Amino acid sequence: MTIAITVFEFAVLLFSAVLHEVAHGMAAKRLGDDTAERAGRLTLNPLRHLDLWGSVLMPIMLYIATMGQFFFAAAKPVPYDPRNMQHPRSGGALVALAGPGMNLLLAAIFAIVLRVGISLHAPAVWIGLLGIICYINILLAVFNLVPIPPLDGSRVLFAALPQTRTTFRIAYFLERWGLVVVLLFVFFGFSLIVPVMNGLFWLFTGQSFGL
Repeated sequence: MTIAITVFEFAVLLFSAVLHEVAHGMAAKRLGDDTAERAGRLTLNPLRHLDLWGSVLMPIMLYIATMGQFFFAAAKPVPYDPRNMQHPRSGGALVALAGPGMNLLLAAIFAIVLRVGISLHAPAVWIGLLGIICYINILLAVFNLVPIPPLDGSRVLFAALPQTRTTFRIAYFLERWGLVVVLLFVFFGFSLIVPVMNGLFWLFTGQSFGL
């Protein structure tokens, strides 16, 4: 049963990540940039979004390193060019927010289904699976809003900060070492966002989901 749940979690995580990336591309298109569309990335076909590192190697490494307690998968980032937008800085921030926004929307939809299921006394296993879908999408939204490149939160942060030499230096450093910093955050700082995720899950579902 544990293996089946792990496979289910991985499938939900990967498909939710695909929707996350498609949302980025759709937002960019609405704002005047069709780079993602021309690259064939506005599709739900997961094969167009898989990334060897983020979709395969990273989740396997995290699963082994944490002895099955945690894993995370990511789809290949959707390309976009903010120069094609009328307001590149704010447009880039909106594109970045579209991904987490999609995950929160999915979490809210499945939370509604979960609440209805509870009221209709649906089998506990179905309630549990709905809870997993909801929680994974909350995880994707909150984690991606952490302001470390290449996560979406960094795009929002840099769009909000004034364009100074210091800001550019910080952005350059984080862009260069972002993946290393993200991995350090996963192992040593992830607990900082767990209360946020648990709080959102309770807000959406009225239930507890400990991690």
